[in-house]
Amino acid sequence: MGIRFVLLVNKQGQTRLAQYYEHLSLDQRRALEGEIVRKCLARTDHHCSFVEHRNYKVVYRRYASLFFLVGVDNDENELAILEFIHLLVETMDRHFGNVCELDIMFHLEKVHFMLEEMVMNGCIVETSKQNILAPIHLMDKSS
Repeated sequence: MGIRFVLLVNKQGQTRLAQYYEHLSLDQRRALEGEIVRKCLARTDHHCSFVEHRNYKVVYRRYASLFFLVGVDNDENELAILEFIHLLVETMDRHFGNVCELDIMFHLEKVHFMLEEMVMNGCIVETSKQNILAPIHLMDKSS
């Protein structure tokens, strides 16, 4: 498996989206999120975007007021995960316009749906923005 979890966190450390691809109890998730978020938010722009934590490699990137954190296996390619993060942001930008924290808060189900279209069981399965957004556009049309 490649991707273990995806977190979207604001600058204050509040989790706005959490998607896990392995089983962790709620207490384990809460502790893991707290540790990783504190570690990543404390880093400056001069640090690289990769952090090793426990048995994960965390790849993160800041876009405006949001941090996108992806936990992967230690043998995963960091640059490919940075590209995945960028693809996710571009896909959300295409759907919401210039995506912001409020878009994610008010349309959380759509963001989860985008992630589900892109990642299955921790593996990236779709990279076409058009294919990712097609089912969402169909849902928007029908409602």
